[in-house]
Amino acid sequence: MRDDHGTPRRAFEASDLARVAVFAALIAALGLPGSFSVFGGVPITAQTFGVMLAGAILGPRLGALAVVALLTLTAAGLPLLAGGRGGISVFVGPSAGYLIGWIAGAFVVGLIVHSSARKPTVWRTALAMVVGGILVIYAFGLPVQSLVTRLSLPQTAVASLVFVPGDLAKAVLATVTVSTLLRAYPRAFRRNWRSVESRDADDRTPPAP
Repeated sequence: MRDDHGTPRRAFEASDLARVAVFAALIAALGLPGSFSVFGGVPITAQTFGVMLAGAILGPRLGALAVVALLTLTAAGLPLLAGGRGGISVFVGPSAGYLIGWIAGAFVVGLIVHSSARKPTVWRTALAMVVGGILVIYAFGLPVQSLVTRLSLPQTAVASLVFVPGDLAKAVLATVTVSTLLRAYPRAFRRNWRSVESRDADDRTPPAP
């Protein structure tokens, strides 16, 4: 078995599970301010921001696992979603697809951010947040929302445009947070990143005779 960074690993380490638990708790905590619904009963929350951070910092596998842990506890009845929601009922409502999309979204965010041995640039991080943190989640959420609300998919997509400004703001905030953490505390990512400067130095090094 290999970890998110290509290093051989036999099983999860205790530190991995601890980091997963921390980010599951972070996503839950981001739901404490509550939420408000605008269309079809789908709430606007800050928890997607936590999903983005989980994928970017933990990597695809552990980031997705943090979301799975949160949703498993939610299904067991704990009120961990924004507005104190919990229980199986949240997985049959209009927001069910978005919740499942969080898992895929965290995975894709991590996949893009950790796709290279080079330290992620701001643009690569921003791309990860938009693709994984918005587009992938919408790809899961819109069809389920359309099915539950009995509106056509185009109608659901148009009505859901109201969510886009907030999601873009969360993507920008997540990009800034990750970029700042990369500079201030890169050890949080458990990676030996190659900087652009080291790559340029390698390029200037003449080949051995």
